[in-house]
Amino acid sequence: MTTQEQLDQRYGRRRTASARWAIGGAAAVGAILAGLLGWTVVAGSIDAIDVRSTGFVVEDDGRVTIDFQLTSPPGRSIACALEAQDEEHGVVGWRIVEYAATEDHARAFRESVRTVSEATTGFVNDCWVT
Repeated sequence: MTTQEQLDQRYGRRRTASARWAIGGAAAVGAILAGLLGWTVVAGSIDAIDVRSTGFVVEDDGRVTIDFQLTSPPGRSIACALEAQDEEHGVVGWRIVEYAATEDHARAFRESVRTVSEATTGFVNDCWVT
């Protein structure tokens, strides 16, 4: 018996087969969880849309024009919800616009929203891939 084996026997530092299986199983579960986390991050960013309202013009008591830019995945159609609000932040106009798929990554738009009373602001509420 070697000195190392004597020390392992004296101090109980030997690994059994079940301990090796437990360590291997824990490593496998950790690798699977890391892979799932990575896929979740990638899948969430594939259809990501970035939209920025660049301005608005209150045309009259019944209409506001909204200028905005959006960055979207090429080849995917997009829909956006446009909103007009009054000075008390009440919604006075709402419109859903849809854009056909193009190979352009970034685009700029100008859209009008009809309102039921005078708006004091107009903006893009949300955009999504359709």
